Amino acid sequence: MQLKSQKHPKNNFINWRKKAVTLFISIAFLGIVIGQTSNKDKNKTLKYKDSIAKSKSVIAKNEKMLAIDTIKKNKPLFDQQEVVIDSLFIGTGKFKLYKKSAHASYYADKFHNHKTASGKKYDKNKFSAAHKKLPFGTIVKVTNEANGKSVIVEVTDRGPFVRSREIDLSRKAFMEITGNKSSGNMKVTLEILQK
Repeated sequence: MQLKSQKHPKNNFINWRKKAVTLFISIAFLGIVIGQTSNKDKNKTLKYKDSIAKSKSVIAKNEKMLAIDTIKKNKPLFDQQEVVIDSLFIGTGKFKLYKKSAHASYYADKFHNHKTASGKKYDKNKFSAAHKKLPFGTIVKVTNEANGKSVIVEVTDRGPFVRSREIDLSRKAFMEITGNKSSGNMKVTLEILQK
């Protein structure tokens, strides 16, 4: 009798272990099935979002093509020189020679939207300049000596802090008068507006 009673607890343990393993396997299987269905739902939403993004890009391309087509249709037969008008107001007065053969450079892009010494924000797309001595608000006509192009700027900052340079122009002003876009400096003539 003792042998039978000793085997009986082992049988209960083995049965319980089989049930636990079966339960664990069924839970794992359910987890996998549920995970697969949620992935299918995610894939459906991703496909839906992708299709929306693709349709938006197609619409944007079509609008761009329309814009290009309308531009080409209305393009004049001959090229006209563009006139760039800035917000600078130039009243009456004459320009007086300040310095010939001065070295000009332009501000680095890292200073864009930073405060200048005058308190204004530097905008690389405006016609402004930095000079060591001229008072803030001075209107200066800068002429490239190599090609004769000129631009009118307002002094809003101090600099350049390089001994050989006389004036720092905003990027837009520099690119307007330079002959070589890859060059960082040029020789210019500076004239000051006399009121």
